[in-house]
Amino acid sequence: MSSIAPTGSTPASSTAGTAASTGSVVVSSQGIGSGLDIASIVSSLTTAQAAPETNALNRSKAALTQQISAFHVFNTALATFQATLATLRNAGKLAGRTATLADTTIATATATSSAVPGQYSIQVQNLATAASLSSQPVASPASTVGTGTLKISVGNATSSITIDGTDNSLQGIAAAINSASDNPGVSASIITTTAGARLVLTGTQTGALNSITVSQSGGDGGLAALTYDPKATGVSTTAFDQTQPAADANFSINGYPATSATNQVSTAVTGVTFNLLKATALGVPTTLTVGDDTAGAQTSIGTFVTALNGLLTSIQSLTSYDPSTQTAGPLLGNATLQGFKTQLSKILGQVNSSISSGPNTLSAIGISANPSGTYSTDANKLGNSLTAGLDSVTKLLSGPSGIATQLNTFVNQYMQAGGLLDTISNGLQTSLNRNAAQMTALTARMSVYSATLTAEYNAMDTAVALLKQTQTFLTQEFSSGATGAFGSSTSSSTGLGSGTVNTGR
Repeated sequence: MSSIAPTGSTPASSTAGTAASTGSVVVSSQGIGSGLDIASIVSSLTTAQAAPETNALNRSKAALTQQISAFHVFNTALATFQATLATLRNAGKLAGRTATLADTTIATATATSSAVPGQYSIQVQNLATAASLSSQPVASPASTVGTGTLKISVGNATSSITIDGTDNSLQGIAAAINSASDNPGVSASIITTTAGARLVLTGTQTGALNSITVSQSGGDGGLAALTYDPKATGVSTTAFDQTQPAADANFSINGYPATSATNQVSTAVTGVTFNLLKATALGVPTTLTVGDDTAGAQTSIGTFVTALNGLLTSIQSLTSYDPSTQTAGPLLGNATLQGFKTQLSKILGQVNSSISSGPNTLSAIGISANPSGTYSTDANKLGNSLTAGLDSVTKLLSGPSGIATQLNTFVNQYMQAGGLLDTISNGLQTSLNRNAAQMTALTARMSVYSATLTAEYNAMDTAVALLKQTQTFLTQEFSSGATGAFGSSTSSSTGLGSGTVNTGR
């Protein structure tokens, strides 16, 4: 029996070949198969996956950074406060003395705490001077003088300077003297007047023992014009002239004569240093007054209180809480700052039991706590306390048991290398570094997670694309087959109507 194949049908082998050919198509772009924006989906899923840990790490980083900044503010305020303690805990600096001269054109003076308050009569007969020599004039600085060796002595110091044909002019000799490695203490210069150029030697040290002596030897003998011996009996008209001798200062204190090789005198009155400026008029002394430096002490104490308030205000700001805005300071409830403030208040409010007479508390000299937590100073009370007894106020603040000394010891526990603030700062920085490492690790994990999702979505996309292609093929085949079937039926009907079908029987 023969079979009849419908017109237009496709053999199975042909269909399989077409399907195989269609199935070999490769999807090369994301979303073509599924129509999805895979990149956006993967990005959103990755962000959502990382969000809890990312947010936690970001919050931790912000808190750590804020604390590091806050402790820096505290550290700065504490350093400023500690700097003011340097004067208060040093009795010699706090209990200072002033030295004032009635005529400041005669001299100026300074005093240390070892000076005894009182008045002194000062007269200055003459100032200490340095020796000065001047040569006879020559035509110009470039004029040749001679060669040989100049031996220059100042006091016990001596230098031998060789002058040859390269520096035998007046200016060459001056340069050789100034550049000598063993210069004994003279400065050489040239002055030029209508008479000509002169070499001037000036001692760098005052005092009678620093006279200048110049001799020469060897060479062509021309250097004989630059010699000087203050002990020589004869005076050469061609050698140096002494225009100013080396001399000691002569002055008197309360009528008693005294001398000094320099114009700075520190041994005449205990604890007082004079800078003599000029001689007094004959028989008219000036008055030196030495007294307590109460103004300086008041300024130092005022600076201390200002720095103290700055420190306390800083602590208040860092540990504050505003209920109206529900805003907390970065170190609210911090045990370190709470402990510091408690101990600080304890030291400031203590009674110095080692003082038997005079003020033994800060409030006794006008420094008292305010309700706001800061401190105020009664300037009049402080001034009266200093005037009545600078040494008593100094005893309260300075020395082994002084308040400023105790404060400095306490603050050092925080400020010194390896102290509490260093420990806290290092701990916070370590935590911040750990946070950064955790963020890096999270980023790496999310990168792997994103790659995995992308691969899965791409596989799905490829599968969907293949399914769509198969669907398209099948749809086309069914459409083609249906059309062919209907065409054959029509033809067969026509054939059956006109002739005999061979059934194979």
